[in-house]
Amino acid sequence: MTDHPRILTRISDAELDRRWQALRALMAEQKLDALVVQATNDWLGGGVKWFTDIPANNGYPRTVLFYARDLMTVVEMGPFGGRRVLEGKDEIHRGVGTILTTPSFPSIDYTIPYDADLAVTDLKAHGAKRVGLVNPAGFLAAFDKRLREGLDEAALVDVTDAVEMLKAIKSPEEQALIRRVATLQDDVFAAVCAFIKPGLSDIDVTSHAQHVAQKLGSEQGIFLGASAKIGVRSGFMGRHFQNRTLEAGDHLSLLIEVNGPGGFYTEIARTLCLGKASQELLDGFAAVKAAQDHTLALIRPGMPAREIAEAHDTYMIAHAMPPEIRLYSHGQGYDMVERPLIRRDETMSIAEGMNLAVHPGFETYSIFAVICDNYIVGAHGPGPCLHATAKKIFEV
Repeated sequence: MTDHPRILTRISDAELDRRWQALRALMAEQKLDALVVQATNDWLGGGVKWFTDIPANNGYPRTVLFYARDLMTVVEMGPFGGRRVLEGKDEIHRGVGTILTTPSFPSIDYTIPYDADLAVTDLKAHGAKRVGLVNPAGFLAAFDKRLREGLDEAALVDVTDAVEMLKAIKSPEEQALIRRVATLQDDVFAAVCAFIKPGLSDIDVTSHAQHVAQKLGSEQGIFLGASAKIGVRSGFMGRHFQNRTLEAGDHLSLLIEVNGPGGFYTEIARTLCLGKASQELLDGFAAVKAAQDHTLALIRPGMPAREIAEAHDTYMIAHAMPPEIRLYSHGQGYDMVERPLIRRDETMSIAEGMNLAVHPGFETYSIFAVICDNYIVGAHGPGPCLHATAKKIFEV
């Protein structure tokens, strides 16, 4: 990685160049002059970071125009008519020729087309005749409408699948950063185990976890956890629902899903008990751990993701557990949830170099049984678990 005094951890110039070369090879194959990618956050908007190593934040639109034969243009929030000409020489905005700004806000309906107006003008100035759209269903609706109105609809090509496959297969540098975030999450969980006690509220626990994570190099992410008495389900809940005070004998299910150095995500989930776990909790955890092992045995390069999901449902039903109706395993990178989804509607197959979170679970009135860990797919299947935290219920 290349150091910069303002940036916690940034990707190397060589890694960015690898991505740009792969994109331009794809563009040459499909005869594209430009690509358009947009995001408003760095939880589920990692595309713009993958192109530029700079995330979108806090709901503000950030649009990247990636050209086959020129430097990138970035459209982001700022003053009307803002224009910074960088010519690729800026140390922070690597590969960017121009930054255009306009004060648009997703909460203000009529402002969203302003970003598209700037994008259309820039694409036309670059002579772009055939433009690839990356995840256009995720564009802000008014941006997408104005973009299509301003360009020749016939010249717009959805290249989402091809770009998402490039993102899904992690380079050695990316894999090293992913291993670092898993270690960071292990350290955060250990800090929670040392911190948690009766008398604290759930938000005291998750706030402590966030403090430790950010001191270790995390930027964004979520901490989901809600406590309950033994015999009442303790599910994942956000901060709005984390005001309960812990008592002796309670338990808390905790999900730590934060990014780490470089901005990559993994996630870990375990259950903590302030005392002894019930046999029902122990049996539930053993069941989901076995389900995780079952999925791991199926993961290998070339395996269609939907077939793994079908096998998981068959396994769960055969062991008196409910089939998955949401999502129990998926890729991760700059996005918390990235393709492939291990789900019946996924068209992608498993490939070497993917980073997969595997988190089977089920819930009843009395228990929330869950486990979550990450694995990088090797040549013959998943490598060792990236998380070193013991796979057990923690009695603290």
